[in-house]
Amino acid sequence: MNTRSGKRLLRRQRRSTVLLGTMLFLALLYTMPRAYAQATLPLWYEVDAAGEVQIHFYFFWSESCPHCLAAHPFVEALPTDYPWLQLHDAELTQHPEHVAQYAELAAALGQEAQYVPAFIYCGTMATGYESTETTGNQIRQNLETCYGQVKAYVQGQSATATAAGAAKQAEIAEEALPVPAVEPVSLSAPAVNLPAIPASVDAEETIVALPFLGGVAVEQLSLPVMTVVLAGLDGFNPCAFFVLMFLLSLMVHAGRRSRMILIGAIFVLCSGVLYFLFMAAWLNLFLVIGALRWITVVAGVVAIGLALINIKDYMWFKTGLSLSIPDRAKPKLYQRARGLLQADRTGALIAGTLLLAVAANSYELLCTTGFPLIYTRFLTLAALPTTTYYLYLALYNAIYVIPLLLIVAFFALRFGSRKLSTSEGRTLKLLSGLMMLMLGILLVIAPELLGQVRIAVALLVAALLITTVAVYFDSRRRTESRA
Repeated sequence: MNTRSGKRLLRRQRRSTVLLGTMLFLALLYTMPRAYAQATLPLWYEVDAAGEVQIHFYFFWSESCPHCLAAHPFVEALPTDYPWLQLHDAELTQHPEHVAQYAELAAALGQEAQYVPAFIYCGTMATGYESTETTGNQIRQNLETCYGQVKAYVQGQSATATAAGAAKQAEIAEEALPVPAVEPVSLSAPAVNLPAIPASVDAEETIVALPFLGGVAVEQLSLPVMTVVLAGLDGFNPCAFFVLMFLLSLMVHAGRRSRMILIGAIFVLCSGVLYFLFMAAWLNLFLVIGALRWITVVAGVVAIGLALINIKDYMWFKTGLSLSIPDRAKPKLYQRARGLLQADRTGALIAGTLLLAVAANSYELLCTTGFPLIYTRFLTLAALPTTTYYLYLALYNAIYVIPLLLIVAFFALRFGSRKLSTSEGRTLKLLSGLMMLMLGILLVIAPELLGQVRIAVALLVAALLITTVAVYFDSRRRTESRA
């Protein structure tokens, strides 16, 4: 072989080596993730040292959820009845890591971690709990079916089927759900077809459609109802009423109905947007801090303090600490409001109204900090998707501005002026203070009760009754004193 042909052969060998190495490298890149997944991907069950099948059962719940508390005794009894069951009891409000685990498991099944209680096992996920006789019995039947099929599969494996078992493991691994914190096993169960677990409520009779939120089961109506109740009470804000009524009264005296409507609409819109941002800040603070019990207690204590100040304002108006617009701030607000009467151009009018709204709302937030604090804390305890949080905030603020819009409509239609009297302001403070006080107490001692519709309605009725009785006797006392 001459030198030239030897060099040509050497180049070919090098090319072959490079090509082979490249192919091997690409093959490794392709197989490494699959091999890693197969080596570290635990499945729905494991086989212990004695060769016994152990089924993993995940129970995600919250201590603020009444249905979770009802389901807990049933779930705790399962390992006693089924020695082959490995129970993973995951409470969410005290353990942020459980929230992440719940979201991961639900996502692996193509679902969202929205509701509690949640039961995840054998490739299925069910939410809601009615009773041991209904939901509980169906879960037991599913577990027994799953265990029987998995056990039959494991026992059917033989030493000569090792390769087939490995192939089956790879096939099932692509569809099965990872189980965190469980050692990987060498065998997997075939797909188990389980009957659907019945919902805890009859969907045909108890699903209602709500604006922004879509279909909501009656059993989950506590949050929408609480949203309507708190936002409705929060909307009757003495501070916001005071500024808006004064502003519109000036427009009446100026004889400009069109300007009244424009200024009123801009003021209300700006108030709603600023309040939404204020509540979003509270929401994100609670989401960052997490669903820890002591945070809920602190929120409740702060709400109780603010409530007592409002109740004090009814009995001793503006004596001592008060959550009202301070007298020293009113001249500046008056000056800005009168300045709008002199604005000749629409752009200047809009800009002036926005500045006045921002200034007024900076004081207004002092009047109503309690309700946003309570509501956003209650919202974060519900463990909802991020988008749903903000939809609820939008719903809250849409309801919050309704009383302000009614005031604008009243002034525009009747073209008359009216001011919020001291007596009316005191009454609104008493009503909001009582409601805030009861909600704050519940946040401290029993936050799980806030998840019940009847509790929200009962608190509102109680606050209205106490306020009515207090105003009645106060009015009688004043009448007798004048006589």
